[in-house]
Order: sequence, then structure tokens, then C-alpha cells
Amino acid sequence: MLRAMEQRCLYDYNLLELTELLRGWGEPAFRARQLYRQLYVNLTASTEQMTDLPAALRARLAEMPLSTLRLERVQIGDEGLTRKALFRLPDGAVVETVLMVYPDRSTVCVSTQAGCGMGCVFCATGQLGLLRNLSSGEIVAQAIWASQELRAMGAAGPAGRVSNLVFMGMGEPFANYDRWWQAVERLHDPQGFHLGARSMTVSTVGLVKGIERLAAEKLPINLAISLHAPDDTLRSELMPVNRRYPIAELMAATRRYVEQTRRRVSFEYVLLQGKNDHPHQAIALARLLRREAPRGPMLFHVNLIPWNPVPGTPLSRSEWQRVTAFQQILTDYRIPCTVRVERGVEIAAACGQLAGQQGVVVQPS
Repeated sequence: MLRAMEQRCLYDYNLLELTELLRGWGEPAFRARQLYRQLYVNLTASTEQMTDLPAALRARLAEMPLSTLRLERVQIGDEGLTRKALFRLPDGAVVETVLMVYPDRSTVCVSTQAGCGMGCVFCATGQLGLLRNLSSGEIVAQAIWASQELRAMGAAGPAGRVSNLVFMGMGEPFANYDRWWQAVERLHDPQGFHLGARSMTVSTVGLVKGIERLAAEKLPINLAISLHAPDDTLRSELMPVNRRYPIAELMAATRRYVEQTRRRVSFEYVLLQGKNDHPHQAIALARLLRREAPRGPMLFHVNLIPWNPVPGTPLSRSEWQRVTAFQQILTDYRIPCTVRVERGVEIAAACGQLAGQQGVVVQPS
């Protein structure tokens, strides 16, 4: 599902497709390489600025949008170091993208769908339902925006360009696998955006078929799996997808993934007060993960995430002492784990908060 009348933008094309497009216009192949460089290396904001292209070609390219995303607002938090963009799509749907700047890196959190059909009860995006999949160009364009924003901010050093990209925004990437992977390949392309595969992470609610497909891909991007409960009863209550792929099936797929790729998997665990943060649940989680490594250490890591407020839900955030107690139990069981440091909570830009909600508007830079 994309949209009834698909409008392709320039970011929807890879280099080969651009070459074929321009060849059909009577242009030589090197013009496509020039255009590709303008889009992905120079981060040029309009075809009019691509002055190494002939005026007639620029005029023809101007009839196509660079991107179908229309930036409506940018909200700023964390003293300017976190920025959340709201984009309007041609059909009226909205998606959000979050840029987080650190002293040694800059990370962009990208959406792959408008809304989400997975229905996780603790997630604001899940309350929207699935509106539609994004095209590969609409996914790519979010990373381009983040790079342009860093340039406008005057960020320097390692933080001056997008160094990490996480597909953890709105939507389930594996439910839009083909277009999402096309975006991965384009962002990785050494002739273009040139972001290393190990600098990209995809997060899934646990779609087993997607995990199996990813294991067979050539690019070694990182995998994070949303777990959030140590047993099927609670996980099915929090995450309806568990009724389709229960924990045993999910863990078996994860084990096969690790055996095939030899890459570490992160398990994400959102902590909800009185719901999934009891000591006995920490013990159950530790035992579940230890069972997956009976002959030695499994390549995994647990990322504990204090839940971020989502309007309209009866849930609440775990108190800090419960978070640290949960972490200590996992540590005692020799489970590698950390507590995620959240950014952008005050502008609803943190994990699970993206839903295109209205807020304080800060004009784009």
C-alpha cells in the first residue's frame, strides 16, 4: 500500500534509474551522475541550484519534485540539540523525523510509514493505525533533511554530518520491507550519501519473516527487537503482534539470525510502572535470554527504556528506583544491559511519542 496515484520524486530513483530516466530525455550518463551527486553529496535543495547541469535540463527536472515531503514545522528541545520535523505528505498524512546532536555524533530517527498498524498500546504512533507506507524517496528525504539541518546549524566535527541513522520513527519497517531496503541501499551507496551499514539500525516489533529476510541481506545493518515482556500473556496484551509471532517463535528466529550473521541483536524493553517492571519479571526476562545461550554468550544486549508519556493511555512511567532495580537484576544474571538516555521528551520526540501532535512551533532554519 503506497497511494492510489503515486507521484515519484527524484529521491525515489537510484543512480541506475536516474541514468535511464535522463537517457530517455537524450542526456548522457554523466549527467545522471552529476544529478546524483547534487542530491546525495552536495545536498542541494533545488534543481535551480544545480548549476553544473544545463539550464534546459534543470528546467525539465524542476517539473519533478526533489521530495514529496513538505516541511511544516521544526520543534526544538534539549537546548537546540534535539530537533523534530513534521512533514506533510501529498495525501495529507504526516510523518515525523528526529535529529539528535551529540558531541561526537549526530543521529537521525527516521519514519518508514505514516501511522503504524502494529497497535502497541504504549506507543503514540500505534494509536493512529496504519495510514500508508512511505516510498523509498520519502524515507531517504528524511535523512537528507537531517543533513541539511546540521549544515544550517553550523555543526562541526564528527557531529557535522549524519553519523548514525535509526529506523525507529513512525511505522514498522519490516511491514514496508521492499521500499525500506531500497532506502537503506541508497543511503549506504558510496557514490552518494555513503552512510556505513553498521551506522544504521532497524527496529522491529518482531516480524519473523522480516528478521529472516534481513539475515540474508548483504549489508550488515544492526537489528533491534522490541520485546517489552518476558511472557506471552503480557506481551500479547501490550503488543498484538505477539499473537501472530509468540515469544518462542520470535526467539527462534533471533537465534537463527545471530547464527547466520554473527551480529549482535538489541532487545528493547520499555518499562511501565507496575506492568512489566516487577523484580520477578526481570528474573523471567533474564532466564528467557539465558536459555538462548546455553553453551555460551549469545550476541545480544538489552536496552531498557523508561516509558515516555503518551496522551490517552492508562500507563505510567516506571519510577527511577524501579528502573535501576530491574537493571541490577539483569546485571546479576550477567545479562548485558543499559538504560537508554532519552532525548526530546518535552517536544514529544522521544521513543514511542511520534504521532504528528500539535505543539510549540519553531520556524525551520
